[in-house]
Amino acid sequence: MRKLVTLLMMALLVATSVGTALAGDTLADVKKKGVLVVGCKDSLPPFGYIDENSRRIVGYDIDFVNAIAKKLGVTVELKPVTSASRMPQLQEGHIDIIAATMTKNAERAKVIDFSHTYFFTGQKFITKKGSVKSLKDLDGKRIGTAKGSTSEQNVKRAIPTSTVLSFDDYPQAFLALQQGKVVAVTTDEAILAGILAKAPNKAQFEIPAIQISDEPYGLGMRKGDTNFVNFVNKTILEMEKSGEAAKIFEKWFGSNTQFHLERTFKITADK
Repeated sequence: MRKLVTLLMMALLVATSVGTALAGDTLADVKKKGVLVVGCKDSLPPFGYIDENSRRIVGYDIDFVNAIAKKLGVTVELKPVTSASRMPQLQEGHIDIIAATMTKNAERAKVIDFSHTYFFTGQKFITKKGSVKSLKDLDGKRIGTAKGSTSEQNVKRAIPTSTVLSFDDYPQAFLALQQGKVVAVTTDEAILAGILAKAPNKAQFEIPAIQISDEPYGLGMRKGDTNFVNFVNKTILEMEKSGEAAKIFEKWFGSNTQFHLERTFKITADK
């Protein structure tokens, strides 16, 4: 019995040590190695996608983490992630930070830490033009979204009679809409607008004025990684004060005043 208790205590000590190691001090580690490893999207304009000319991943999320890395005095290594893989990649230590259109919510905040909101939008739908006027038009219909996203959970709650088909990413879901396999694709409006802007047949589709949730984006970091979280938050606020954040926004979203005002308000509210 005494041996069993000893073994259990040792196992608990190991588990505690592992948990502490996972949190660690990313700020110090990144400075030491000189590289910030970022989990990002690579097929989701304008947040993260592969530029046709340079063949590099570019976008709004990328510019934000580049600014943080510059403040740290380190380079950036980008690792593509999906909505489903981004949190496990962070927790397993394969990336240092998530910059991948990630909505902050209470459930996720139990597992990882978030930065201040750096973008704010709401969940809507892409549909065939004129086909959807209200949520009732989506009752009992097939709706596409991405695996492991808050969009997946939100649409199931908002339209419980629908059949939700989850794809690896949103471009695949939009392809299913084009092929008639779903009647709508749902995620954050800013993502939908980016997908639609790149579609060669975009005149056939629209984003109806139907919103089912608010979606504040945060940069994701390991739970308890206090020094790194504080540094990132301080940098975001400095970027807001200096106008650097506004420049990044205007580069990717132009004069879209709606997103700009919502983003600025939410960052101020987070302080």
